[in-house]
Amino acid sequence: MKRNFACACVALGLAALIVAPRAVYATDGYFENGYGTISKGMGGVGVAYPQDAMAAAINPAGLVFIGNRFDIGAALFIPERSYSVQGNPSGQQGTFGLTPGTVASNQDFFGNPHLATNHMLTPNSSFGFTMYGNGGMNTNYPAISNGKGMPTGTFYGGSAGVDLSQLYMIPSYSRKFNNKASWGVSLILAYQQFSAKGLSAFGSFDSDDSTNNLTNRGYDHSFGYGGALGVMGEVAPNLRLGLAYQTKVVMQKFPKYSDLFADHGGFDIPQNATVGLAWNESPRNLIEFDVQKIWYSQVHSIGNPFSNLMNGFQSNDPDDLLGGSNGAGFGWRDVVVYKLGVQRQVSSSWTVRAGLDYCRQPIPSSEVLFNILAPGVQEWHITTGFTKKLNSKDDFSMSLMYSPPSSVTGPNPMEVPGQQSITLRMYQWEVEANYGIHW
Repeated sequence: MKRNFACACVALGLAALIVAPRAVYATDGYFENGYGTISKGMGGVGVAYPQDAMAAAINPAGLVFIGNRFDIGAALFIPERSYSVQGNPSGQQGTFGLTPGTVASNQDFFGNPHLATNHMLTPNSSFGFTMYGNGGMNTNYPAISNGKGMPTGTFYGGSAGVDLSQLYMIPSYSRKFNNKASWGVSLILAYQQFSAKGLSAFGSFDSDDSTNNLTNRGYDHSFGYGGALGVMGEVAPNLRLGLAYQTKVVMQKFPKYSDLFADHGGFDIPQNATVGLAWNESPRNLIEFDVQKIWYSQVHSIGNPFSNLMNGFQSNDPDDLLGGSNGAGFGWRDVVVYKLGVQRQVSSSWTVRAGLDYCRQPIPSSEVLFNILAPGVQEWHITTGFTKKLNSKDDFSMSLMYSPPSSVTGPNPMEVPGQQSITLRMYQWEVEANYGIHW
């Protein structure tokens, strides 16, 4: 046990240094489709049936059923994103036409470590700590030619894109009601960083002419806090029910981008809720089904429509312009995520998994222009994975996720109606590995 505790402390420090700089995702909107390698192998389920110390990321009530355990792992995430513009710019005064053609984003490989530990305080209570990348979005479109050898970029400001990453650090407490049910609570400590470039052409649409906090300001950082709570229990023989709710995580504003995000640089993390059932069909077989809702529309910088910008420009109302209290955002709608996972223990040493995750992508066709920067259009996620017991205390798990190509097409709202259309596309791969120790 002393060896395990020492290893855990060393790994905790190393992971804190590694994880903090970067964790970029775009799956269920910009949240991950699952947390922990075992959960990801089963389509992201886990609110009703915890299996490792990463359970606190889904439902803190599960930790008390985990026992003493430490998990550490990392994912390699590969998103391929691009956009296409159909139709030539009209050239009319007051319009903003884009260069026709297809442009792919650079930088397609991202690493994302995680760690979690859980310690039993008594036979009926436990304390855990979890650290992981919660979500994010990255695009990096190169400067493209306007046909005259001059670099223009997507929005005529050179290379364009955004880089958003979020890190969660979660202490959790879990306690049993009885041998078949429990509750749990978490304090969420969050860090996020953001940068944007190539957006200078939108300078005439920001709410404050006295500042220059729209684009090309390098990385800005913010900290925040929130909470999560959950319950789970056996509601019938071999059938478990789990419920979890995560509050909105209130973040400091991004002062370097106060002319870009609504509420003068605000970018809170949306609240979400999950309910699920887990059925042990037999001692070796497990079937889980979770439903999650994410309230993207409740964060103004994410949910406000791009049309606010046009309305504010026409009415000369700075509150509706970029950075204003009701400023334009990405126009994302709320999403409901459906997750199905199956697991089979094929021997005393091997367990295999598979899963599906589906959510209607959050970007309406009217919002494609600004979402060139954040093309979170994925809908289906197909997963598989396994766990190999190495000995009585250690195990090794892997998961693989493929999200097939998805797209959305809509008009350029800053052009003559019918003049140009924009299509956003993405597909994704992810492979993750985890080493677990229990004692």
